[in-house]
Amino acid sequence: MGSLLVAGTTSDAGKTTVVTGLCRWLARQGIRVAPYKAQNMSNNSMVCADGAEIGRAQWIQAVAAGAEPEAAMNPVLLKPGSDRRSHVVLMGEPWGELTARGFLTERAELAKAAFAAYDDLAARYDVVISEGAGSPTEINLRQSDYVNMGLAQHTRSPVVVVGDIDRGGVFASMFGTVALLDAADQRLISGFVINKFRGDVSLLQPGIDMLGAVTGRPTYGVLPWLPGLWLDSEDALDVPARRLSEDSSVLTIAVVRFPRISNFTDLDALAIEPTTSVFFTASPAEVRDADLVVLPGSRATTADLAWLRSTGLADAVSARVAAGRPVLGICGGYQLLGGAISDPAGVEGGGSATGLELLPIATEFQVAKVLARPAPTAYEIHHGVVSVTGTAAEFPGGCRAGVVWGTIWHGLFDDDVARQAFLSEIAALTGKPAPDGTVSFAAQREARLELLADAIDEHLDTAALLSLIEAGAGAEVPFVPPGAPKLSTP
Repeated sequence: MGSLLVAGTTSDAGKTTVVTGLCRWLARQGIRVAPYKAQNMSNNSMVCADGAEIGRAQWIQAVAAGAEPEAAMNPVLLKPGSDRRSHVVLMGEPWGELTARGFLTERAELAKAAFAAYDDLAARYDVVISEGAGSPTEINLRQSDYVNMGLAQHTRSPVVVVGDIDRGGVFASMFGTVALLDAADQRLISGFVINKFRGDVSLLQPGIDMLGAVTGRPTYGVLPWLPGLWLDSEDALDVPARRLSEDSSVLTIAVVRFPRISNFTDLDALAIEPTTSVFFTASPAEVRDADLVVLPGSRATTADLAWLRSTGLADAVSARVAAGRPVLGICGGYQLLGGAISDPAGVEGGGSATGLELLPIATEFQVAKVLARPAPTAYEIHHGVVSVTGTAAEFPGGCRAGVVWGTIWHGLFDDDVARQAFLSEIAALTGKPAPDGTVSFAAQREARLELLADAIDEHLDTAALLSLIEAGAGAEVPFVPPGAPKLSTP
């Protein structure tokens, strides 16, 4: 039936939000729709029912679409382990490591797999809604691009550019996005969507009219700021803003913000309870004062252990435990709470370290990556294999010793019974209110998806977008000078 690529003027402009909303809106119309992102760079991922690992954002987009999440929806997943090196997941399976420079030479192989995955989805679904990465006008990478305009050229998809007005400069960034593309790429840019607007939309109209006049392309609508909307995120840019309450009468949960934090969506389920206030921090004082401290997942466990010690956070966590105040570790955070951490295979660079020694466990990193779904909401993604070495009580996916809990499972607290039982015990230890057992995380997620689809329906020209998806990019859009400069082959 058709396709659409949703690009953005910047990272975190709202591409994921718009794709998710469109997937749910199209599904409401009875259209079989699949989400797609050729390459995702994220340490937030999910294990599909068949054991494939994909970006968390594509997983929630598939849920929005009513489609079974699968590897083809995110064929290339880059999981940064440092500023210059990433672990590569190709079609849901570990593929190897890439440096920033080496990635330039490997793009052809990754592009081939990505295009094949798209073609497979397009053959099985009525519509494929693709999400770009970063900006489509990364002119330094255009010659080997397969994620933005390179993908659009392969699929002949029309492109809608999303801009975040909350950052400022939205009209300039939208104009510049078009003006720095060459003529062939510009022909696929079909229009714009403005995201995160607060105020009277009529005040924007002169700017919208002028943007249309200078680019020859329409703005399909203005999505409002939706304060109640938070989706499964892929981007660590999301972390600093996720402080949900300042009410000191509720249970305060401090999440340590590791430099290589991963799968921090685990905390979403804890945050939906009205009796909790979840926030991310790197402050020893906040770690000391919170009712519960969580050490979340990490993409670089031993490096984040060294960071914990260098910042004084390790001492703050240990002091909490000595004072009988609760601490929880999830996956990498669970491993850090133990004793010996060994890496004989060099998965994280080799060597060994000693954790915080607050749980009787030892961790050994192995080359084989564990990808599993051990419970309905829980999943495992890890190289570190944990062994219990001393006396400890059982806890789902891990163990407990005194006021310290640990689990290798992500998604454990998406299960309402498990979450409410755990929080009730923490509430009893701290004297704070316990959850009343009425909150359903699955229902809350579904309500957010419906809210987003409602916003798409109300604020975007869905008839025009549906026509664009069906008919493809028009041939009559004007060229906007100066166009892309000529670049030498890297």
